[in-house]
Amino acid sequence: MKKILIIGGGFAGCSSAEITSRLPSTKVTLVEKSSKLGAGVRTHFNGGHPFTFGPRHFLTTNVNAYKYLKKFLKLRNVNYHKFISYVREDDNFYNYPLNVKDIEKMPDKKKIKSEINAVKNVSDSKNLEEFWIRSIGKTLFEKTINNYNKKMWQVDTCKKIDMFKWSPKGYTIKKGKEAAYDDRISMYPTEKDGYNSYFDLIPKLKNVNVLFNSEITSINFEKKEAKINKKTIKFDILINTIAPDTLFKYKFGKLKFIGRDLHTFVLPGKYAFPKDVFFIYFPNTEKFTRLVEYKKFTNHNSKNTLIGMEVPSNNGRYYPVPFKKEQKVAKKYFKLFPKWSYSIGRAGTYRYEVDIDDCILQSLEIEEQIKNNEYKGPLISGDQFRL
Repeated sequence: MKKILIIGGGFAGCSSAEITSRLPSTKVTLVEKSSKLGAGVRTHFNGGHPFTFGPRHFLTTNVNAYKYLKKFLKLRNVNYHKFISYVREDDNFYNYPLNVKDIEKMPDKKKIKSEINAVKNVSDSKNLEEFWIRSIGKTLFEKTINNYNKKMWQVDTCKKIDMFKWSPKGYTIKKGKEAAYDDRISMYPTEKDGYNSYFDLIPKLKNVNVLFNSEITSINFEKKEAKINKKTIKFDILINTIAPDTLFKYKFGKLKFIGRDLHTFVLPGKYAFPKDVFFIYFPNTEKFTRLVEYKKFTNHNSKNTLIGMEVPSNNGRYYPVPFKKEQKVAKKYFKLFPKWSYSIGRAGTYRYEVDIDDCILQSLEIEEQIKNNEYKGPLISGDQFRL
């Protein structure tokens, strides 16, 4: 009997619990500090309108991740959806990613085209500011990128952002279709409560015991035991999905995360945004980063519509920062994990680019390693997650 201990009941924790519970002779204990599973992907309601903490559509290029999720949920295609950005200095809305059609609408298009024709050495960029200026020129960087990322990551200059794999390289300025993600699988559950039926399935699984309202107070890797709510639990394999510094009592210091305040409000009218527009970004000096019209994802039937406003803050540890100095600290923590333990998910991997599909793929990889009795933790799923 292999005893598997999972810390955290977000998507990474739930997918790990479901997948590893299918293995013969396993017993899974999942520790969740709240009273529900799902974390930021769980659906809540405001006046009957469903919403999640941030828009959690399922986005992937990996068919295996999609095949896994559709076994549990009915999904509808939303890959036609658009992002638009309000640029205050132009008093106009443009697509994001930018489209060649947008440049034609800009009052300074001649200058912008000249800068685009002069860009070079993009691959030599050492920070986010250099990357974008070398990709699209200084004018477009100032219009659409600079202020947004400064408030998103709470820095005074984009030069401090020295990791940028999550930037949309390869389609910096699109041609043709204006949809944001027409080149990949983009889905959302058809059920009114979104992904909740998947999360609520986990405590019902035969080999899974979910400890709600519980937290790890200490962990001993040598003895393979953890203190949870003053009780000691033995384990053979650990799957961590929370920030790695937490497990080790901040031995090397507290890793930096950006939090988020989400404000939801209902507006009169069936829809507030233009057709096919799900997100509106604000790359100016206002405090919030974007608005989301959740009905575009959920297809909620109402004469009114719910809008979510996202404001970067110190509230919560949601987004690992893309700073190399913080990643170096995270690496120190990962070295403390034995090979038979794992740290996955966005918080556990300490990578902003980790999404729902990555959580599923990481969980599937753990399953394979347990099957083969060949452990390669704590980071998995190839070089994209290794430091």
